[in-house]
Amino acid sequence: MGIFKKLGWFFQAEKKRYLWGLFFLLMADLAGLVPPRVIGILADKMGAKQLTLTTLFSWLGFLLLAAIVQYLSRFGWRNMIWGGAATLERELRTQLFSHFLKMDATFFQRHRTGDLMAHATNDLNAVQNVAGAGILTFADSILTGGTTIVAMLIFVDWRLTVVALLPMPLLAVMARVLGKHLHSAFSESQAAFSRLNDKTQESVSGVKVIKTFGQENEDVADFEQIVAKTITINKKVYRIDSLFDPITTLIIGLTYAITIAYGGHLVVTQAITLGQLISFVAYIGALVWPMFAIGRLFNVIERGNASYDRVQALLGERSETVMAKTTTKQPLHGDLDYQVTAFKYPDDQRLALQNIHFELKQGQTLGLVGRVGAGKTTIIKLLLREFDHYQGKITIGGRDIRDETLDSVLAGIGYVPQENFLFSTNIRDNIRFAAMTKSQAEVEAAAKESAIHDDILNFSSQYDTLVGEKGVSLSGGQKQRLSIARAIMTLPEILILDDALSAVDAKTETEILTDLKQDRDHKTTIIAAHRLSSVANADEILVIDDGQIVERGNHQQLLANDGWYAEMWRKQQIESQLGGESRGPETN
Repeated sequence: MGIFKKLGWFFQAEKKRYLWGLFFLLMADLAGLVPPRVIGILADKMGAKQLTLTTLFSWLGFLLLAAIVQYLSRFGWRNMIWGGAATLERELRTQLFSHFLKMDATFFQRHRTGDLMAHATNDLNAVQNVAGAGILTFADSILTGGTTIVAMLIFVDWRLTVVALLPMPLLAVMARVLGKHLHSAFSESQAAFSRLNDKTQESVSGVKVIKTFGQENEDVADFEQIVAKTITINKKVYRIDSLFDPITTLIIGLTYAITIAYGGHLVVTQAITLGQLISFVAYIGALVWPMFAIGRLFNVIERGNASYDRVQALLGERSETVMAKTTTKQPLHGDLDYQVTAFKYPDDQRLALQNIHFELKQGQTLGLVGRVGAGKTTIIKLLLREFDHYQGKITIGGRDIRDETLDSVLAGIGYVPQENFLFSTNIRDNIRFAAMTKSQAEVEAAAKESAIHDDILNFSSQYDTLVGEKGVSLSGGQKQRLSIARAIMTLPEILILDDALSAVDAKTETEILTDLKQDRDHKTTIIAAHRLSSVANADEILVIDDGQIVERGNHQQLLANDGWYAEMWRKQQIESQLGGESRGPETN
């Protein structure tokens, strides 16, 4: 029953709702005691040949009244108890979703998407059942069982009641033994569901790659192996679960046998009437549900307990992002001063960055270039506060970003990542995602600045065109340009393009960069790129290698240095002159 204690915070908050639910449940149970008693009375009157039409219709009217009370009471407890369960589900879903949005990159590296989805669906459903079916079966088994036993004692015979209930302690033994095994088995079952969920999500997301490399059969085989393992684990749960009802049925049968044998003796000795025995047997029938409810109760409780522990373990994880010392949400603005002495990724002893120092005045553009994996994106991640545990300081307008709220830091930054994510809605809402109140004219202005406006006009529904999940219907270059338009819609103080022009041709690249330079004359821009033409006009260019600055200067200075930058520039110019762009045209 520990899960009820764990959910005590919720039941305390919803105390009034659940008290009303229990009241209606009690009224329904009391109304349910009427039919067996009426049947016994009518049986005795028929046996004594004292039953008249007036008496019959009087008792039938009493039965109808009891049925109406039971109907209204059932509506009341269902509304209160199931409504409470829905409230708990909403509360936990909100907590979990808000938690996901607050967590850092490390959290999402530790937990796969499918696993997080399993927590947000299957686990929360199991916890919700505790506040709904769990409360119902727990309270109803006590109320129905208690009122029925009291009715047996008052209306029939205390000796028959005591003897008939002798097998009942066996239910407690069964519930304790099977419940312990069920908790362990269900924990394994939920973990298996998470693995299956993650495999499904991964295969659906990567279906293009799977089909391109002809790995459909292998992926199906892998999926079937995970399904088989999940079924094996679930069979263990079902085996344990399936023992509840047969054992309960055996105990109920034993109770009926004792009732008939000893009750028959009491009728023969005239200790009770035949009508009382009939009522008693009917009351035993009313006890069937509480007996079965005990088995179901422990099933619901153990499932909910295991799932609640999993959800709480997830909610208990904390982001490594440093909590702000202020509560302001005003966007930061001013010069950027980046002074990072050393940074390591969590669980990695190698230095990812060391001695990265630069200053960027408002209106200036910084270029970041270097080999793949050199550390360009890592520099950007620290500015975006994906990681806060580094040696040094990053300030905007003289304010350390770790002393500010995430809202105040990120509100002033427009970011276009390497992997562009578009939502499965229309183009207009994708562009104004961070500023949904923007007008059509402002959306079009951003689209023109990112050189995507003409492409949109060629679509069948233009700005109302649905892009499909993750922008599946667009080319790589179109997705990049839509992401740029989305980033500049908020007029950010700092615009970061992380290899965001790799899929567009040189002419489009030049057009975009020229428009950005004119529009962002007094705002800061950071461009990380492999194609050096993207940063050729930057005020300063940093060449990064192994997490360090190995060259710095503007385009002309770096060419004069005749280092890595100059060598790559010559190579890319030769490739361009030989008939192609260093990256080629836009690709799907």
